[in-house]
Amino acid sequence: MTERILVIKLAALGDFVQAFAPFAAIRAHHPRAHITLLTTAPFTALADAAPWFDAVWTDGRPDWLDLREVATLALRLRRAGFTRVYDLQTSSRSSRYRLFVGGAAEWSGIARGASHPHADPMRDHLHTVERQRGQLIAAGIRDFPTPTLDWLNSDVANFHLPEGFALILPGASAARPGKRWPAAHFAELAVRLGMPVVICGGPAEVPLAREMMAAAPQALDLTGRTDLRQLAAVARQARLAVGNDSGPTHLAAASGCPTLALFGDESDPALCAPRGRAVQVLQHASLRALGVEEVLRSTLALSGEG
Repeated sequence: MTERILVIKLAALGDFVQAFAPFAAIRAHHPRAHITLLTTAPFTALADAAPWFDAVWTDGRPDWLDLREVATLALRLRRAGFTRVYDLQTSSRSSRYRLFVGGAAEWSGIARGASHPHADPMRDHLHTVERQRGQLIAAGIRDFPTPTLDWLNSDVANFHLPEGFALILPGASAARPGKRWPAAHFAELAVRLGMPVVICGGPAEVPLAREMMAAAPQALDLTGRTDLRQLAAVARQARLAVGNDSGPTHLAAASGCPTLALFGDESDPALCAPRGRAVQVLQHASLRALGVEEVLRSTLALSGEG
């Protein structure tokens, strides 16, 4: 009988990127299983391209007030016949899904009655990567292969990227402005770096890029023009990346791009800093008060010019 495995990872982009290693470990532990990922629509392209899943469901976050959508998901989960669930979201929402799946399935997570609970009392004080690793160890997984990320790529020839460019990622959660280094500071950094600059981000970052371009018109603005795989492909070609604590910064770091991540006091890098081949963190209690000179020094050091 084929194992039917469910992996739950709903959001956000940075958390999704930091789940690449757990995804790879689950696939290695269940090489012949049918593995379904329950996620949300923004991550469809990444999940479909990744080598770890046989099916991707994107209806993982219905509005609790929409009883029809909730019932549809509950029925889908119950009928799927999953034998084991890895809840990597470990939220109150995802824990409730244990009721939908049914008690016969093994459950890795924090849901009440889980067969493989992650009961580490320090779990909330661990970096996301270490916390998820501990959860999988508690579920019996011991092999943690380095995830293959060659699929995290796309054709970006039409962007005509300059040689030796710095990638600037000025966005972060609009609901948490304290996580954003000012666009004017990014613009000054772009002018002073002494190398070509490419600005990336989603549609929400277009106004930030416009503000930067007013001071640094030589930069290439790709905000709103790349999907997530294209963003990773741009990062692969970049000399370095500088960004806030945001999903795109996590993605750039995971792609192997030397990355400088800027943190204020609204998030703790000890718990959620990007991981990658060459990542540095610069933290200041107030990102507004973080000077361009300090970021410039750290950026040039990252590039080997400091």
